[in-house]
Amino acid sequence: MLSDRLFLRYQRQVCLSDVSEQGQVSLVNSHVLVIGCGGLGCAATLYLAAAGVGHLVVVDDDLVEESNLQRQVAYRQTDLQHNKAKALMQQLKQLNDSINVRAVERRLADEQLGLEIMLADVVLDCSDNLLTRQQVNRICSQQKTPLISAAAIGWQGQFTVFDYLPESPCYRCLIPFDEITQEGKCSDMGIIGPVVGVLGNYQALAAIQKLATGKFFVEPNQLHLFNGQTMQWQAIKIMRDPECKLCNVSQATTEVAS
Repeated sequence: MLSDRLFLRYQRQVCLSDVSEQGQVSLVNSHVLVIGCGGLGCAATLYLAAAGVGHLVVVDDDLVEESNLQRQVAYRQTDLQHNKAKALMQQLKQLNDSINVRAVERRLADEQLGLEIMLADVVLDCSDNLLTRQQVNRICSQQKTPLISAAAIGWQGQFTVFDYLPESPCYRCLIPFDEITQEGKCSDMGIIGPVVGVLGNYQALAAIQKLATGKFFVEPNQLHLFNGQTMQWQAIKIMRDPECKLCNVSQATTEVAS
């Protein structure tokens, strides 16, 4: 049961029949891991904290720079040259003092990341590089932890939920590379701030769906493409790649275990 204070704070969510007090209690007891505290991570965590997700872990080894403030809206001028994860943690605690937030101020190796994912109910990939995305996808796939992934550049964005159910695809089925030689960066190609906000909000919304109701309302394993110029979405089903080494290994492990 919620305390009177928390019931009052979250009453706009509690009054939704598919959330109710039980769903809000689930949010309060939930644990979410967020990899990356840039534009996506800022937008997503602000709404997760406001919604009452009880345990948030935010991971980033980068420092806040002046050029970040155009889109990474959780930060303030006073956060410049401070670690992003620590600065974001402080902002989230000021937004909601009833939740627990932990900052990890370094990149995580596989063993450490595996432990963090093991504790999480869902993982949000808000990173800005393909190597990290593949690492997060690999460990989420191994542990069958739902992954909510997004990316944005210029006026464009993309969003996907991976559920890792039997026969479901993974991120490597979509992008079978660990690195792209000319991968676009905000510093090279530019980025419209609200585009990142839209995608981060979608990540938060999907996480709240899963944590509060026990299921995703958005269909998993679809690539949702956003065009910030026309404000239109396009959805493309992601097919499992029969040559995907990660999916094949995960399937073989599941069969042996059963």
